[in-house]
Amino acid sequence: NDTGAGKHWSDNEVRALINIWSDEKIQQMLDGATRNKEIFEEIARRLMKRGIDRDWKQCRTKYKNLKYEYRALQKENEHLGNPRRKMRFYDEVDCILRRQPLGPSSWGCESSSLLSGTKNFSDEIK
Repeated sequence: NDTGAGKHWSDNEVRALINIWSDEKIQQMLDGATRNKEIFEEIARRLMKRGIDRDWKQCRTKYKNLKYEYRALQKENEHLGNPRRKMRFYDEVDCILRRQPLGPSSWGCESSSLLSGTKNFSDEIK
């Protein structure tokens, strides 16, 4: 499989994707977009600049999976009060979907945007 479609996303790759997704311009483009191939091609280009080789389909699939898992946990939380399952990157996705800027130090919602580049994620590389 030359496309790497089944290749597992590392934490570093997911954080880079979330960082790009948190960009206000990307969020505005994704809002209400049904034909979004061009948006995910842009996301894939930005990942490539960070040394992460993912095609637009992989980016779109990961984005959709993160949103689906987040929304499933939200529903579970509404019904049970405190979900038993935990989601990696829940706080980051929560910030994006609630339109709260991500902070670079704690990965929590803060007033500043995440810094660009993979140097922010170098400590996460295995």
